[in-house]
Amino acid sequence: MTSGSIGSALRHRNFALFWTGALISNIGSWMQSLAVPFVIYEATGSAAWVGFAAFMQFFPTVLLAPLGGSLADRYPRRMVLLVTQTIFAALAFALWGAWIAGVRSPLALTAIVGAGGVVAGVNIPSWQAFISELVPREDLLGAITLNSAQFNASRAIGPAIGGLVVATLGPAWAFFINGVSFAAVIVALALITTKARVVTQPETGVLSQFAEGVRHLWAHRAMRYAYLLVVAMAFFGNPMLSLATVVARSVYDVGAVGLGALTAAFGVGAVIGAVVLSRFARTRPASEVGRVGFTLFAGSVVLFGASPAISLGLVALFAAGFAYLVAIATFNTVVQLNVAEELRGRVMGFYVMGFTAAYPLGALLQGALAQIIGVQLTIVLAGSCLVAISAGLFLRPAAVRQLDGEVDHPMAPTGNLAPVAGS
Repeated sequence: MTSGSIGSALRHRNFALFWTGALISNIGSWMQSLAVPFVIYEATGSAAWVGFAAFMQFFPTVLLAPLGGSLADRYPRRMVLLVTQTIFAALAFALWGAWIAGVRSPLALTAIVGAGGVVAGVNIPSWQAFISELVPREDLLGAITLNSAQFNASRAIGPAIGGLVVATLGPAWAFFINGVSFAAVIVALALITTKARVVTQPETGVLSQFAEGVRHLWAHRAMRYAYLLVVAMAFFGNPMLSLATVVARSVYDVGAVGLGALTAAFGVGAVIGAVVLSRFARTRPASEVGRVGFTLFAGSVVLFGASPAISLGLVALFAAGFAYLVAIATFNTVVQLNVAEELRGRVMGFYVMGFTAAYPLGALLQGALAQIIGVQLTIVLAGSCLVAISAGLFLRPAAVRQLDGEVDHPMAPTGNLAPVAGS
């Protein structure tokens, strides 16, 4: 099976609308994501508080993922997204209102961020599953890569703007701009027209439906390996991005602008990674692409933890962003191309659940550890765990090739699509 380039996905009107709206909205979200840990660390001087805020931003998503996956399979995904994006906008304005009212309590700010995590649990499964409704199967790799690219392009643009806004105008403007930015994705969703999807209302409860999706993913080796590798990246690697706030202030001695540059370096690397992936992934097996991306990401995390100056830190985060996109987009594609359509929402719910459980738990642990042994040593130790896993990928190549064995997708042109239960 061959695939189109990433540009072919943008030729589809629905996906182009969705992609553009998401890019604008996510730029605003990344502005807020920079401002929240910055103001919390400024108020508390505590890496543990930064880790706790990241935990509260993502852990509620874990609890709501079963419901989100069920809703994605039972109701029109576009309508689910319209509701969740509207609530996201309201929460952004609530954060803005609290700040201009003089609320500086880290607990209060974290509570609003945590409410966003609750909404994300419903939103993300539908978001991931909705992509398959916007492009034909042959353009799915391009669409997934572009979706990751816009998210990381916004990660580059949003923090860069957010750092300047926080430094010159104050955090309130970052929160307000984020609220306004949700209009872009809401309008895009309102303009999208898709064919009516046949939806059946299952007789079992939400947890039973979710368990069916879990069994479906776990029974297929390709999806199972992709899932486990993504969870490892989230637990050991992603907290680096939250702890970058602490590194920027306590190690590099830079303010919001410097922190914005660090976060932007990761995003720029990811955008370039998307371009490279679109060029080479069509001719290389998923196991090879994913293993190289995972290994480079592991090394980049260690390098960032060991970087004594911001110049080297920027290089490390650029490389980390590049590798992260290559690995994550590869593993996402493996899952998306294996899953049965009627179980897509629930499988993506479980996939999201693993990622969003690993990230906040890792952030909470690494934030607490950083208080004891220092932030740089904490990041180096976490990266070393990824290096150890990477070594296992090279020592057991037959296990890694499970990513190819059941997938007839662009990165494994010789593979065959195995029968999927329920398809």
